[in-house]
Amino acid sequence: MIKWLKKLVKGSDFVATKKKISVIALDPRAGKSYGEDIAGLFSDVADISVFSMLDGSAAGVLERADLFVASTDAYGSPEELAKHIPLDSQTMAIEASFRWSELRKLKELPAGSKVLFVNMTETMAREAIAQLEQFGITHIHWIPFYPGASLEEDVHIAVTPDEMRYVPPKMETVIDIGQRVCTSGMMIEIYLRLGLESLLEGPAFQEYARSVATSNYSFDQMFARSVRLESLFHILLESLEDGVIGINEKGEIFACSRQAEDMTCVSAALIQGKRCEEVFPYIPFAACLRARQTLPAKVIKVNSVNLSVEVVPVIRQNACIGAFALLQRFNDVEVRQNELRGQLLHKGYYAKYSFDDVIGQSAAIRRTKETLTRMANSESPILLIGETGTGKEVAASALHAASRRRAAPFIKINCAALPAHLLESELFGHRKGAFSGADSDNPGLLRSAHGGTVLLDEIGEMPSELQAKLLRVLQDRQVRPLGSSKTFPADIRIIAATNKSMREVLESGSFRSDLYHRLAGLHIHIPPLRERPEDIPLLAQHFLIQMRGTLRRPGLSLTPESLRLLGGLDYPGNVRQLCNRIQAAAVMADPAADRLMPEAFAPVESPAAEEEDLRSGGLARSLRLLEEKLIKRALARCSGNVTEAARELHLPRSTLVSKLKKLVPPHNTEASRPQRRQLSRSGAPYGYYV
Repeated sequence: MIKWLKKLVKGSDFVATKKKISVIALDPRAGKSYGEDIAGLFSDVADISVFSMLDGSAAGVLERADLFVASTDAYGSPEELAKHIPLDSQTMAIEASFRWSELRKLKELPAGSKVLFVNMTETMAREAIAQLEQFGITHIHWIPFYPGASLEEDVHIAVTPDEMRYVPPKMETVIDIGQRVCTSGMMIEIYLRLGLESLLEGPAFQEYARSVATSNYSFDQMFARSVRLESLFHILLESLEDGVIGINEKGEIFACSRQAEDMTCVSAALIQGKRCEEVFPYIPFAACLRARQTLPAKVIKVNSVNLSVEVVPVIRQNACIGAFALLQRFNDVEVRQNELRGQLLHKGYYAKYSFDDVIGQSAAIRRTKETLTRMANSESPILLIGETGTGKEVAASALHAASRRRAAPFIKINCAALPAHLLESELFGHRKGAFSGADSDNPGLLRSAHGGTVLLDEIGEMPSELQAKLLRVLQDRQVRPLGSSKTFPADIRIIAATNKSMREVLESGSFRSDLYHRLAGLHIHIPPLRERPEDIPLLAQHFLIQMRGTLRRPGLSLTPESLRLLGGLDYPGNVRQLCNRIQAAAVMADPAADRLMPEAFAPVESPAAEEEDLRSGGLARSLRLLEEKLIKRALARCSGNVTEAARELHLPRSTLVSKLKKLVPPHNTEASRPQRRQLSRSGAPYGYYV
C-alpha cells in the first residue's frame, strides 16, 4: 500500500535522450505559434515538430512521438485524430489563452466602444470574445468578424489575434494581440506526461506562468500526480485559489496551503504532523476516512467567516490513504459558479441578436424598439405577444443583450416542443435515479441560466402542472430538481413569448391567471409585417446581404421591380416568411446573373391546395379566390405594372385598380408621405405602379 507521506519521487533524473513532441493545428500559423511556446520551455529536453491540416503536413499517419499535442479544430474529433497517429500514443488538447500584457491594452479602450474581433471563422471569433469577457474585458461592445461577414455598423476599432489579413480596410485603430498562447496548465500537463517534473521549479516556467492569463489548473489532475510527486506538491498546491488541507490515513496533517492558513488563521509550520481533530474539529475528516466517500460541501462559520468545506478521500488500490479538505469563502463559491455558467456561452447559450438586428424604420417598429429598450433596464418578467415569424426570439435576445445580465447565459426553450415530463426535467433538472433513464444529475436550464435570462417560447402550451412550479420559481427565486429535497438559488429573468390570444387561453382554463399576471406585468405586442409594409424593402435587402456572404456572391442584388413586387405580396408567416423567400430566390438564382428578377418571387401553391381553396366556401368565394390568383399572377408577370397587367387581363385600368384596393390589406395611417403620395397619384396600392 502506498503511504501518502512516503516520498516516492524526489525529482526527475536527467534523461540524455531527448523527448519528441508533435504539435498539430488546423492553421499553420497557429501551429507555429504553439510550437514556439512549447519550444521556449522544452527545447533543451525535447524536439518539437509542427504539423498543420491546411498545408497538408498533418495528412496521413504521423511519425511516432512521445506526446501529440493537438488543437480541437485540427481533425474535428478525437476519433479522427486517432486515425492519424500511431496506436497507443499519448495525446492531449491544446489550451489557449492570452497574455496579461495584451489584456491590459484592451482594458485601455474607451468604455462603450464598438470593436470588431477579427478571426478566421465565426466560431473562433465568438470563442475568443467569450474568453476575453471571462477575463474582464466587458466594457466594450464586441462584434465578431470573419471572412464572409458583412460590416454594417459604423466601427473604427479592430482587434485580431495575428489575423491582419482579414481586418477590413479603413479601420482607424487596429490592435494585433498576437496568436493566443498555450496556458500554463497545459504546460504543467506536458511536464507531467513526459516525466520532466523537476523543470517546474525552474525560472523559465515561473516567468511563463506569470505572463499568461489562465484559469487554475484542474485540482483533480494535480492531485492524482502529486501522490508520486510529493517533492513538487507545494508548487501545485500554491497555484490553487481554494484552501487545501491534507491528512494521511492516520488523520495526521501533512499539508496546509497558504490560502487555507489565511482562512483558518493557523500556521502550516506549527500544525504539521498534528491530529486533524485537534486543529480542525469542525472539518469532518474522520467521517470521510470511515465512509471512503466525498462529503458534500457544507457552510461552516470559522472566525466569523462563512466557509464552504468539502472533504474528498484519497483512494489508491482500493485503500483509503488520506483525505483533502477543500475550503472556499462562501462568496467565492458564488463567483466560481457564475464563471462556470459563463462557459455555457461556448455552447451557444448567448444572445445572438441585439437591437441593431431589429431591422426597420416604420413608426410601428420604432415604437416597439423604444419600448423594448426601456424594458431591458427592468428585472421584471416580460411577455412578448406576436404572430408566428414576427421576431419574438430576436426581441428576447436583444432584451438580454441590452440588460445588465448580458454577460450571463441566454437560454431559450420551446414549451410546445417536449412532452410534459421531459420539459419538467429540462427546466427544473433532476437527481440521478429520479426516474427511469436518469443516469446522472441534471441541473436543469433554469439553474444553468443563473444570473442570466430564460426565454420560454410558446408559453401558452406549457402543461398546467408545470405552471405552478414556474410560478414558485418566480416568487421564491429557488429551483427544486426532480427527486431532490433541496432547493437551489436561481437568479434569472424570465421572458415569455406566445403567438396565441392569452385572453382565449385564460378563458379556456388551460393557463393559470396568477402566472399570467406575474408574466404580463410588462408585455408588448410585436407588430406583424402587414402593419409595417414600408420595412419590407429594408428587410429584403438585409436578408439578401446575409445570403451574399453565405453564397459568396457579393454582386447579388434586387431589381426595383422585385422590391415593388415583394412589397405587395402577403406574408402570413411575417418576417420569417420574407426571409425564406429571399433565401430561396438567392439559392435558386442563375449563377450567371446577379440580379434577382420579379419572377423569382412569384408565390407557389400546390395544385391540391389550390383546388381545395376553390372547392371550399361555395361558388362566390371560389370565384373571388380564382379572380385574386389570376390578378396576382398577371402582376407578377408584368413586374407589378398595373397598366400592363390590366391590358393582359383585358380589363379597364380603373377596374383593376379598384379590385386591387380590395385585395391588398389597408395600410396604417402612419405610412410614410412618399407612400401616400404614390397611392394618391396612381390609385394603386403600395407595391404596384402604373
